[in-house]
Amino acid sequence: MLEQQKIRIKMAAARVNAGLTQAEFGARLNVRAETVNNWEAGRTDPPVRALTLLSELSGIPMDLIFVPYEFNKNESKG
Repeated sequence: MLEQQKIRIKMAAARVNAGLTQAEFGARLNVRAETVNNWEAGRTDPPVRALTLLSELSGIPMDLIFVPYEFNKNESKG
């Protein structure tokens, strides 16, 4: 799986972990649910403010969302 696909899956999982639908997350950013769907589908890139808010709402640090899993796994061994 390509890294971009993994990131999109992690973004969607972080949103769900925060207990938000695409519409609810979009409302927090004053964008439509379709916009959030486009981010998660990889059609467009989200702005940094969306990523920051996603990290804050889900309680998941941005590096766990955006750094490849293999890197995180190797770091924990060191």
